[in-house]
Amino acid sequence: MDIRQTINDTSMSTYQWFIVFIAVLLNALDGFDVLAMSFTANAVTEEFGLSGSQLGVLLSSALFGMTAGSLIFGPIGDRFGRKNALMIALLFNVVGLFLSSTAQSAGQLGVWRLITGLGIGGILACITVVISEFSNNKNRGMAMSIYAAGYGVGASVGGFGAAQLIPTFGWRSVFAAGAIATGVAMIVTFFFMPESVDWLSTRRPAGAREKVNNIARRLGKVGTFEFPGEQSLSTKKAGVQSYVALMNKDNRATTIKLWAAFGIVMFGFYFANTWTPKLLVEMGMSEQQGIIGGLMLSMGGAFGSLLYGFLTTKFSARNTLMVFMVLAGATLIMFITSTSVPSIAFASGVVVGMLINGCVAGLYTISPQLYSAEVRTTGVGAAIGMGRVGAISAPLLVGSLLDSGWSPTQLYVGVAVIVVAGATSLIGMRTQAATVVEKQPEALATK
Repeated sequence: MDIRQTINDTSMSTYQWFIVFIAVLLNALDGFDVLAMSFTANAVTEEFGLSGSQLGVLLSSALFGMTAGSLIFGPIGDRFGRKNALMIALLFNVVGLFLSSTAQSAGQLGVWRLITGLGIGGILACITVVISEFSNNKNRGMAMSIYAAGYGVGASVGGFGAAQLIPTFGWRSVFAAGAIATGVAMIVTFFFMPESVDWLSTRRPAGAREKVNNIARRLGKVGTFEFPGEQSLSTKKAGVQSYVALMNKDNRATTIKLWAAFGIVMFGFYFANTWTPKLLVEMGMSEQQGIIGGLMLSMGGAFGSLLYGFLTTKFSARNTLMVFMVLAGATLIMFITSTSVPSIAFASGVVVGMLINGCVAGLYTISPQLYSAEVRTTGVGAAIGMGRVGAISAPLLVGSLLDSGWSPTQLYVGVAVIVVAGATSLIGMRTQAATVVEKQPEALATK
């Protein structure tokens, strides 16, 4: 019996859904981290005397780390195992958050944020692939959307927590709380997250067959499972060959389109989530209203991810994503032009959060389905890394434009146009089920 075919075709067990729950917890760490820096921005700016451009650099420091982490941990996951890479990434995250709580200067905080970002980038590259691989064909889109909804949950909890912690304990307490939460998540992952059966089947380390069958029993899959076909790329060559494979004749067009889509969506996503509280204050709202506006985006995010997952059971995942991108651009404009009426602004903020988070859920859903198992973590990690280029550009560009006199309205309209135009990058993108027949090593090497 083939374990991949069995997972694809049989109902998801309670343990498989528990794996999705762990992924939600890990993705929530990303949401917490981004919003933690956003909500502490005013306090950090006041303590260290930062300009808009300097704050933009600080906001981007973790994103630089995320870019590097996604690119570094992707090949590590393909070579040494998804879970092993994930545990190392979690360790980086814990250390970075703890050290951020001790920062005594903007420079120190930037370095510790960079380390935090390395961990988060690695977490996302690995866990996105794991969830896709442990989901069946019927529920894969919904499982990925539930996972993506974790970002909004973490952002909301982190935002509410930050609002309570900062006035009483100062901004450093927010990062200390994040370190504790990440430490708990690391323990849960170590004991309950299994290694990828796709990695075990293609890399075949010592005892792989026994490990696959043990995992299958935990998943509730009955039978004895064997490995079909030949072994995949040798472990020693996995890292180099994985990146080469992303640009072979079969993957090149898809890879470029996926990178473009990730970059544009992440540009809009991080613009909305990092700058909204401050820009709403610039529009005349109080600091408390600015925080509430940011929370509205986060709260809408969780619902948007689930809405996207539901729609993919009825419509094409790619087409649904394109519609979400167009509507996200339109509601960004509605949001910033309605700030004179806070109730309307907050309501439209929920819609913006729903749509922009739905876009992220869409990218997470389709990206693992584009690559075979031996390069899957590298492919997803590279796409997330390219997405971080857009994420990094958002705080830096917006900070510079704000210093040069751009109004919040001009900034939101500009970002809206970019997001709408980005929907064209999905035209012609092919997706395939995670049941891809693994390429033989000699075939991969000749492309």
